[in-house]
Amino acid sequence: MRGRAGLRLGCYRFAPSALMTVAGVAFVALTVSLGNWQTGRAAQKAALAEAFDRGRAGPPADLAQPLAAGADLEGRRVIARGEWDAARTIYLDNRVHRGRAGYHVVTPLRLEGTHRWVLVNRGWAPAGATRADLPEVPTPAGVVAVEGIAVAPPAKVYELGETSPAERVWPNLVLARYAQWSGLDLLPVVVQQTNGADALVRDWPRPDFGIEKHKAYALQWYALAALTVILYVVLNIERDRP
Repeated sequence: MRGRAGLRLGCYRFAPSALMTVAGVAFVALTVSLGNWQTGRAAQKAALAEAFDRGRAGPPADLAQPLAAGADLEGRRVIARGEWDAARTIYLDNRVHRGRAGYHVVTPLRLEGTHRWVLVNRGWAPAGATRADLPEVPTPAGVVAVEGIAVAPPAKVYELGETSPAERVWPNLVLARYAQWSGLDLLPVVVQQTNGADALVRDWPRPDFGIEKHKAYALQWYALAALTVILYVVLNIERDRP
């Protein structure tokens, strides 16, 4: 029985069916498109990482000056001069440093010469022997100059239960929740403090922008497209029968 007509290569014939050709082309187009999307996402994340690094390398922005949107400050070095309100300090629970459990200490700072406030993550402190034993963190009186990196905390987080405003230990920091609890007019960023002579640990890791993850996904999609082409060719080569 003669096979389908096709491209003859010596004693072999390449004779794909129309259905397999359409399916193969559609699948290759899909996988290449997905690979291109992941490549584009990697480029976007790389641009964000570059902007973040430029922000850290540039001169600090003075938070007391008229501000643009909070997103314009994210990742930038900033300086804030003002007075602490130690009574509204909260402790972010389950923050681990070098394998040891502890808290991030967050205190509002009233910006000098304004009626606005900014929350400052002052650093990490180890947990005490019991849950009721909160770290003793000295809070300087008078005007202080805080230097740090502006970050935007998530607008909403998933939690198993609700945090009572009467408690000072919180699972997560949500600006809207803190503003409602404290009644303060807050800037839309939190400052991760980098200066200071106290015992708090200020080891702020560089954010993982996920660039390598997107590159790996893109490589997988391109490899799948290449494999599809190879299988399409191999499965559609027939040997002439004598």
